[in-house]
Amino acid sequence: MKESLTQLSDIVATANDLFYDRNKKVDTLMGIMDKTLRKQGMNADAITIDCITMDKKIVLVLHDSKPDTVDIAFGDKAGVVHSSAEHVLKDVSVKQILAMMEINFLN
Repeated sequence: MKESLTQLSDIVATANDLFYDRNKKVDTLMGIMDKTLRKQGMNADAITIDCITMDKKIVLVLHDSKPDTVDIAFGDKAGVVHSSAEHVLKDVSVKQILAMMEINFLN
């Protein structure tokens, strides 16, 4: 795994653990795609956070062509994206990801 993916996955995993500690009745599932997208021809890696009971998903995409940024999209399991934004990778924090999870998975 690339270093940027490893670091981002650590942040997301910590946020996911904190989210669960605060919201024991809301299960989430974190996934890492470090080969899947590449096999489909995309030069990118991704991390997904799924909240199956709410039919919501957060996807964080690291494109090789933009090594200093991460695209974060909010949508559903069917792949419909409701909103997305580009973030400076080094500024993404556990607190920020946790807030995104709480806003998207609790409302």
